[in-house]
Amino acid sequence: MNARDFDHWVESSLTAFEATLDSLVPTAAPAGLGDAMRYASLGGGKRLRPLLVLASCAAVQGDGFAAMRAACAVELIHAYSLVHDDMPCMDDDVLRRGKPTTHVQYGEAQAMLAGDAMQALAFEVLTPETGIAPALQARLCALLARSAGHDGMAGGQAIDLASVGRALDEATLRDMHRRKTGVLLQASVMMGAACGEASSQALAGLSAYGAALGLAFQVVDDILDVTQDSTVLGKTAGKDQDANKPTYVSVLGLDAARTLACELRGEARAALAATGLADTRLLDWLADSVVERHN
Repeated sequence: MNARDFDHWVESSLTAFEATLDSLVPTAAPAGLGDAMRYASLGGGKRLRPLLVLASCAAVQGDGFAAMRAACAVELIHAYSLVHDDMPCMDDDVLRRGKPTTHVQYGEAQAMLAGDAMQALAFEVLTPETGIAPALQARLCALLARSAGHDGMAGGQAIDLASVGRALDEATLRDMHRRKTGVLLQASVMMGAACGEASSQALAGLSAYGAALGLAFQVVDDILDVTQDSTVLGKTAGKDQDANKPTYVSVLGLDAARTLACELRGEARAALAATGLADTRLLDWLADSVVERHN
């Protein structure tokens, strides 16, 4: 696979993904709630988590219908978390994906409800009446719930808020970001793998890949926060530094953070090689895109 093949896969996958997500997020929810949900979830973002689901499913030759549903579900969880994170009681931001944040556009109460509704919709998406076997529905729901809850994304955000103005060592910072960002990315990989048949060796390798990639994503995010401007990022640059939040750049320094991102990519690639799967090239290319991204 070359860069052109990978780009074609990304384009075709995202076209199908966007059409599916558009069909699943309601327009007719009461009192304009659907408008806020669609504003927050459609037409923007890197869509890394859905791509990880679909690439992992391809690696195990899994069920495409189930994987697409899982891709939509994980993106709904991610989108709801952004809505809540941007609110004044959390990170208090006004720009997301190059446009006003949901609470700026629709008000705080509607934004809170939109996030709540997207979280619920994610699990509705994973449990259709037909098309996904009940055992697989349960497995996908468990993976997503555990990654989003107290031991994952929500727990990491709680640590993040409690760490403002505090000096953290690298181990504590790593644990915070493993929960806040990494676990949902790792779950995306494992949800894709759950849609097919994979050996314990393959699952262990994919899990290690997801863990390394999840941390690499956050390290690069911290780097971009201090090296790019808001027009490139689509969100407020320098926000963490201004809020006196600990980041990989503030703890390690810029050069060491860049080195760590490359080391984590190496760990991700080694984990893929250990899966024993015949073709993990899509996942390998996604690791490159995470470390080499500019926004």
